[in-house]
Amino acid sequence: MPKPAPIQHAVIVAHPNPKSLCLEFAQAYAHAAHGLGQHCVVRDLYRVGFDPCLTAEEIPGPGGYHCPPEIQRERELIGAAKVFAFVYPFWFNAPPAILKGYVDRVFSMGFGYEPRPGGAEPLLDGRSLISISTSGAPDHWVKSTGALEGLIEGFDHHLAAVCGLTVVDHLHFGGVAPGITPESVREMLTSVREVVAHAFDPAHLAGVEP
Repeated sequence: MPKPAPIQHAVIVAHPNPKSLCLEFAQAYAHAAHGLGQHCVVRDLYRVGFDPCLTAEEIPGPGGYHCPPEIQRERELIGAAKVFAFVYPFWFNAPPAILKGYVDRVFSMGFGYEPRPGGAEPLLDGRSLISISTSGAPDHWVKSTGALEGLIEGFDHHLAAVCGLTVVDHLHFGGVAPGITPESVREMLTSVREVVAHAFDPAHLAGVEP
């Protein structure tokens, strides 16, 4: 049986602290993907200075649609990706503004979808979405209040529906706060590696038992 083609991953991480666990998770994800022989590009939004502010020219209207050069370059960087992985902290029950702005600008018309009479046509059919999020609140609170469920429905599944993506998983880590133990961090990093292996191992995708 021929080997499946390598999956291209775009890991989009949004955390202002370069020493945050989110950055560690993004690197762990990338290393796990590389370990499967799959190319991975990491876009660290704060370090690259991504501007999340949508401009008036980017909103489709009678005058047409303008895609700024920096957004076109970003689309070219992640355009080959078969998997889009978002890694971010969970603030006020939502992703950080920089990540929301990234979606608004990069996954908009011409990349994520095209307008059609009566709606929009997804442009990313056959590709996948996976998320890794963190919160200072413990897991049981995030789940019992419906905060995580609301995030997954309103962000993950809505973005997937508009763009034609398949939601693979949403891995959430609660209780991420100062004083977290090294043992807990190691367990979380292991979980990240395991979810990548489980979701994207070529043997699994080919329907072959490892």
